Amino acid sequence: MNLHERLKTEVAKWKKKNYVSRYSAIAETLEWQVLNGKNGSSALRYLRKPQLEALETYWYLRLEKETPHIFDLYKNLISDPFDLLSAFGIPVTHEKITRLLAQGGANAVIEKIRTDNEFVRQFRLNAVRETLTLTYPSYILALAMGAGKTVLIGSIIATEFAMALEYPDGPFVKNALVFAPGKTILGALKELSDVPYEKILPPRLYKQFISTVKITYTRDGQKNIPVIPRSAFNLIVTNTEKIRITQQSITKGLLGGFLPMGEEEAIKEDVANQRLKTIASLPNLAIFSDEAHHTYGQALDDELKQVRKTVDYLAKNTGVRVVVNTTGTPYYRRQILKDVVYWYGLSQGIRDGILKEVRGNIMAFPEIETQQLVRQILKDFFENYGETKIYGGVPAKIALYFPQTSDIDDIKPVVERTLISLKREPSLALAVTNVSDEKTKDLFNNRVNDPTLPYRVFLLVNMGTEGWNVPSLFATALVREIRSSNNFVLQAASRCLRQVPDNPHKAKIYLAKENMAVLDSELQETFGETLADLNAVQPEMKKAHLVIRKLEIPPVLMRKLIKRVVPRQDTMDIQDLTLVKPRATTVSIEAKLYKPQDRGPRKRILEEVGTKTLVFEQEVTDARELATELASVYRFPYAPLYEKLAGLYGEGDITESEARNLREQLEQQARKYEITQEEIEIALALVRKEGFDEESEENKKLFVTEIQYRKDKENLLLRYEVWRKRRPRQGQLDLGFHYTPYNFDSNPEQDFFVRLLEEIEENPADVEDIYFTGAMDDPNKTEFLFEYQDKDAKWHNYAPDFLIRKKDGKMLIVEVKAEDRREADKTKRKEKALREIEGLNREAVKYEIVETERDTVKFADLEKVKKLVYAKENAK
Repeated sequence: MNLHERLKTEVAKWKKKNYVSRYSAIAETLEWQVLNGKNGSSALRYLRKPQLEALETYWYLRLEKETPHIFDLYKNLISDPFDLLSAFGIPVTHEKITRLLAQGGANAVIEKIRTDNEFVRQFRLNAVRETLTLTYPSYILALAMGAGKTVLIGSIIATEFAMALEYPDGPFVKNALVFAPGKTILGALKELSDVPYEKILPPRLYKQFISTVKITYTRDGQKNIPVIPRSAFNLIVTNTEKIRITQQSITKGLLGGFLPMGEEEAIKEDVANQRLKTIASLPNLAIFSDEAHHTYGQALDDELKQVRKTVDYLAKNTGVRVVVNTTGTPYYRRQILKDVVYWYGLSQGIRDGILKEVRGNIMAFPEIETQQLVRQILKDFFENYGETKIYGGVPAKIALYFPQTSDIDDIKPVVERTLISLKREPSLALAVTNVSDEKTKDLFNNRVNDPTLPYRVFLLVNMGTEGWNVPSLFATALVREIRSSNNFVLQAASRCLRQVPDNPHKAKIYLAKENMAVLDSELQETFGETLADLNAVQPEMKKAHLVIRKLEIPPVLMRKLIKRVVPRQDTMDIQDLTLVKPRATTVSIEAKLYKPQDRGPRKRILEEVGTKTLVFEQEVTDARELATELASVYRFPYAPLYEKLAGLYGEGDITESEARNLREQLEQQARKYEITQEEIEIALALVRKEGFDEESEENKKLFVTEIQYRKDKENLLLRYEVWRKRRPRQGQLDLGFHYTPYNFDSNPEQDFFVRLLEEIEENPADVEDIYFTGAMDDPNKTEFLFEYQDKDAKWHNYAPDFLIRKKDGKMLIVEVKAEDRREADKTKRKEKALREIEGLNREAVKYEIVETERDTVKFADLEKVKKLVYAKENAK
């Protein structure tokens, strides 16, 4: 089992404990990432699944493992010396290593790797040596293309800065240095600046963070970096060319005019060192390297040494807390890099809907003449993708990659003639190479996603591989054999995989036959997957583009109880604290037992045959450890706290349930606030425009967001345009669909909406509108949410399924529930919250629960709702 697999198991256990640590704000932050939906479902607020998992792994290492050196982490997780060395890819069965093990154990082998160059060369352990000789904690977070590595870096920095602001004396990062790949500093700076940090940090932490963080970058023409030495909360974007300790290309103007002969290079080096010295003055520094495969695995040479030299210098001269490297290619010579603590691969990306499916769409052409091959590829592309568009009306594109500029000179006339034969404009083709003029390069690098751009066929040399983000790219073609690839085939071929919402089309990869083996080899070399794996995987998740149709919806007016936190007048002294030993309890669940039963020929079902009580073993602590935690959280002296706990437990164990009770006792007595309730009238917005992204289509402003759903639930998406085709006569009423598509959670919900909407459209009476509200539970996007307190004593938002408004101001709120879920504890708590709202608004609001035990709503239940809708006094 690899390190990242072991860590995934450990992080899952930590998550089950609600991210428990000395610093409770991290649990608050990580729990903020998830929106709790109906029936136990949940959705991510903003971060994608791999980003959140990587963030959880990072904080597990920082808090639970206290930021260990990677080798110490291995030793902590793997106790057996044989297994430990095997985990590093060391051939433990080789006679020479077996002898070393017998003489001095695992430490003897590790020391040999650190000091013996010939030993490292013989067993090809260069990457292992790099890991073992680092003097600072350094981790690799590996996410496939499209998973959002730059956003992940921004999320780590934001949560670190927020924690440092919350706990000024804690071990948290107060400055961040981000190495952008290559020379893309401004691109990385823009990405990090554009991250919606308000969706990553809870509101109270976000306000502190956004008013404190200072984002800057290293500029050409400046000797130093524009940050104050020894200051905090700086986010600096750079690359190694801008700050490394080498002679570099710096203009003479920057060096100050006339230079003594022979001193120009030394002065250039001094300019670079000034930048390094400024960064080295910054306290609590973290270093981030985006696209880390430039310095790991594929480049264990001068480039690696140069970056390492820069990072080593900073680690030696300032307090580097941690080094984080992100990459999409964590394999080197078919071995996963040993620093990888989280890994999310291409196949996972396709399954989760982050990448386009390519199953059955990798085409290898036999040895035919290049011009004929290009004609065939373009014909096939326009047959399959000619009318394909993504959101915003951007048409599908194809990129053809060539080894040399002369190839394009030969092939462009063929491309243009082929386009004409397909009744397409020849101007659809654009050639871009590393010697193209700056206007063409700018268009290609920065405006390629513009919907007004006419180009659909890109002919590329040394362009458009890593970092080229084109959501509308549906096909790539490598039509000439690439003899010296260095991952070029993989980078080029995979550019078309980035997924877009509402896309039913697969991506397509066209290859000259000779490049097929190269692609397969590079997939295994860098992703640990074969071409067969990629060609077989199917998506389990899909994306959709959700568009707000009705922006001017009147707010929902109702009375609500508002809780307010106000300061307490009295204060408590530690001597007045009283702790009572809680009654010992067990943690258990009732598990249902099922048995297969025959129900006719070739049909079997699972039938419940009984229940079994499962008792869970609780984590334990003791008086010393719990006193330390409570003293830190509540700012009380340790000694009297320990004395009171020891008086209850002595040297005995304290179970987690007992510790939770004791924390609650202390909280009730120590808090310097009290909670009051006040009844007020509020206006709830069904749609908050500011929570959506803005787009333009045909000079019309749209408010949109991206949703994700399981492929097997695609039938539960109902689009406005589809509904209107079914019932064109009622189109002028324009009822329902305040956004499209409506993404129902279950068949009964959809059935209820369709049947009730049909009834209302036939007989609108005084109904103003009907809204499906159950799937929108993000407080950034709607205010039509109601709070309920779960059994864990935490408050959650609840979005009821439907709101039916009448023109007289009265409202009917409807929840559709499967019958076997009605008695669930969570359901009852949600119902209680809405009954309170109903009680406060007796003249205006009626709340109704519709139960069902099948995929459709019962006729009687629907009739009951219809009577409520059309009753003159339905809210009384």
